[in-house]
Amino acid sequence: MDLTKEESHNLPRWSNFRTKQTGGIVSRSRVPATLVIDRNWDAATTTLGRMAIGVKVRRFSKIAPLLLAGALAAAVPGHAAAEPVRGPDVASWQHPGGSPIDWFSVRNAGHDFAMVKATESLNYVNPYFVQDCLAMRVAGVARGAYHYADPTQSPEAQAAFYSTVVLGINGPGDMPPVLDIEHSAGLPPAALIDWTHRYLNTVQSLTGRQPIIYTYPTFWRTAMANTNEFAGYPLWIADYNGQNTPGPLPGGWSNWTFWQYTSTGRIPGVNGDVDLNVYSGAQGDFARYSNSASPFGS
Repeated sequence: MDLTKEESHNLPRWSNFRTKQTGGIVSRSRVPATLVIDRNWDAATTTLGRMAIGVKVRRFSKIAPLLLAGALAAAVPGHAAAEPVRGPDVASWQHPGGSPIDWFSVRNAGHDFAMVKATESLNYVNPYFVQDCLAMRVAGVARGAYHYADPTQSPEAQAAFYSTVVLGINGPGDMPPVLDIEHSAGLPPAALIDWTHRYLNTVQSLTGRQPIIYTYPTFWRTAMANTNEFAGYPLWIADYNGQNTPGPLPGGWSNWTFWQYTSTGRIPGVNGDVDLNVYSGAQGDFARYSNSASPFGS
């Protein structure tokens, strides 16, 4: 495998064809701990607490803190009184000079998950993928793993390559597989739509889990002709609008599952700028969605 190929996710060249503004951090509040693990690793979990607030008050001085809490939680539909579930996404760029990510610091800063680049095309494996996955498991950070699509190569072969590298991504602590589709390679929309269907169908048959699609609005509306054929898949949307929620969604999606809201975040444990994301709750309880729920209940 070629471990020297330059990575594509989060390259500065994105700015050449995205119209985005860097947004702020959705919330700096602490997220309750959830210990998660990777495939075939010893399981241990802690309970993730959720707190609902419902207090009747008569004076504005008493209700103001609740209004502030509601505003912070507004970015997470379905979790009006819960703290947001947050996490970065990383690739080799977050290892300057081979330096490691301190996943304990990431976790202690309130991040429940991270998306890690696993593969690209047919011959690239992120050289830090295994290292990061092992360290995330020890620190208690749920793992998402994404494949960067190369539409010039077979979608079936890429799905098989990815599934082999991530060990099926179906173990405890694993989020569903992710396809990062943001480059058309010159394919017309009809061909790119067909390619995407074939990749998603193959990876779902290999892993048994419905994949997540990562994209951004301008790409989907142009290269994918704003097709709504994929609206049934969970959406990870990149939109740096500086608001509390993404802008209008493309492709007939009625909700988003993950939102990448900035590419210039700074968090403890990661060197330099990093993409930051929030989970919406659209797929239900995050611990269950990430295969992290305790088999003994909460």
